[in-house]
Parts: sequence; C-alpha cells; structure tokens
Amino acid sequence: MEAPNIVKISAEVPVEEYGKERLSSFYETMFKIRKFERTVEEKFLGGEIPGFVHLYIGEEAVATGVMANLTAKDYIESTHRGHGHTIAKGADLNRMMAEIYGKKTGYCQGKGGSMHIADFSVGMLGANGVVGGGYNLAAGAALALKLQGKKDISVVFFGDGASNRGTFHEAANMASVWKLPLLFVCEMNEYASTTPYRTATSVADIAQRAYGYDMPAVIVDGNDVFSVYEGAQRLVEHIRGGNGPAFLECKTYRVKGHFVGDPEKYRTREEVQKNIDERDPIMLFEKKTAGVFGPDELNAIQAKVDAMIASALKFAQESPEPAASELFADLYV
Repeated sequence: MEAPNIVKISAEVPVEEYGKERLSSFYETMFKIRKFERTVEEKFLGGEIPGFVHLYIGEEAVATGVMANLTAKDYIESTHRGHGHTIAKGADLNRMMAEIYGKKTGYCQGKGGSMHIADFSVGMLGANGVVGGGYNLAAGAALALKLQGKKDISVVFFGDGASNRGTFHEAANMASVWKLPLLFVCEMNEYASTTPYRTATSVADIAQRAYGYDMPAVIVDGNDVFSVYEGAQRLVEHIRGGNGPAFLECKTYRVKGHFVGDPEKYRTREEVQKNIDERDPIMLFEKKTAGVFGPDELNAIQAKVDAMIASALKFAQESPEPAASELFADLYV
C-alpha cells in the first residue's frame, strides 16, 4: 500500500524556461563530478591513490539537482560515497584531490582521505565512513539553525541500505517532533554495498517510511536532473516555511562497484550496461537540451572542466606529504 503522504513527480517545467545559465550550471556540475570520479578511478587503479574510493558515477543528477536549491549557508551531511555532494556544494577541487592523494594540502591535511572530506565554508559538514552516520549530525545542525532563528536548512544524503539503520529512525522521529528544518535525501541506487535492496528492505519505496514520521515525501527519477531539481525545490520551500522535515527519494543506479576493484559478483554486466545505455544522467540531459545547446557549447563546458580537473590533479601530485611528526596532531584523544 502506498502511503498517502507520497507524491511521485516528473519534471514539468519546459527545459527552455530554465534559462541557459542554469542549464549550463547543471551540465557543468554533472560533468565535473563525472570527470573527477573517472580521474580518481584511473589514478587509484594506477597505484597513485592510497586507501579506498567509492565512486558517484551515474548518480550525478541527484547531487546537482538538490544542491541547485541550496545556498552556502545551508548544511549538508554526506556518505562514504561523497565526492559528488562535495563538488556540487562548491568545495575546492584542488584540496579535494589533494586529500584523496593523502597530501598535506588536502582538506584534512591528508589524514582523512576520500571518506572524510569536509568544508564548513560552503556548508559541507563532511563525508562519513560510517553507514548511516550522517543522520544525527544533520539533525543536530538543523536544531542549531532552528534555535538561531535562521531560514537555512540541513540536508542529509543516504542510500537505501542506510535507511535500514536505527539512526535514520532516531533522526526522523526527533526531526518531526521538533519540526526541524531537515531534508532527508535517499539515493535509492538499488544496492547496499553488495546487497540488492529488496532482499533486505520491506518496502518498494523507501519514501513510505516518511509516513510514520508525519513527513511529506516526494519520489523522483534520480537520473533526471530536472526531476530532482523540481522535487527538491518543492520540499525545500516546505522546510524553509517552518513546516518541519521532508523526504526526497531519488530513484537512481550505482553503475560502478561498491568500491573501485569490487568484483561485482552480485549482479550481471548486462544489467549494468542497460542502465548506462538507457538512464545515464548526462546523456539524458544532453537529449533534453538538444534544442537549446549546440555541440560546440557543450564541448566548451567539457573543455573548461577538463582543465579544472587537470589542474587539481597536478596540484595533488605535486603537493607535499604530511610530516611524520604531525601524525598525532589535530586529535582529540
């Protein structure tokens, strides 16, 4: 049974009405995420990057569409797959790449790596290596905003698997009781690590869980940036109006493995390729805007992004390693 609080929407505003400036911004952000992630994947497989990396390829429309409704004063809490959120929120590419490379010039001075990037100056409160670890941090940020009487909001991103963690229910209940300005964004990408979501989740739509906490919920095509933008816009306006939390479920697909190097024995290559061929968010954008942009215009945006990523890569590769004497600096305990 579908909960009565859920609205399923598709993009309704004609593409032309967005204006070229906003459309260009959408494309640049999505392409920037895609290029950054492909570069990280290449360099990780080449042995240049330590640790683990979890790629956001194929989910670019979610971060782009949601963040286009936010300001630098709004807060976000991310996941272990956080590069896309961080880039879309406006973080510095040089410092991001340097952190992933474990360099002194990175956001955490090379000590945190891919899963711990944060930039408070743009409202990015941090990626999180703990599944479901962002809910209560985002709720705390929302509580702070409410106590300060601000109109800014807090947003927490999470996957379908993380929606099964107790922290989701704790944060959702308290956010609803206290009418906190908190947007829950579920990136329903069909796999919790290596587990297909229907084998461990009782509902077809994760958004059904919002009903138990008296939250409005919207379900959108997470691979269509226009659908994501319009769904997020509706809920952000609701939250800024002082009406408490809301829930956005974005139906997307994780085209890469859980981590770079994942053998992916839990799904077929045919399934993955079908999603790439039919649902790629950048391809969908290009199709929808074919009458707005000429190929030279999109190529110019791609060239601009290519230069930015090349610069960030050079910065990271040439930055110094953190000194061994700084190993225990910046620790609380």
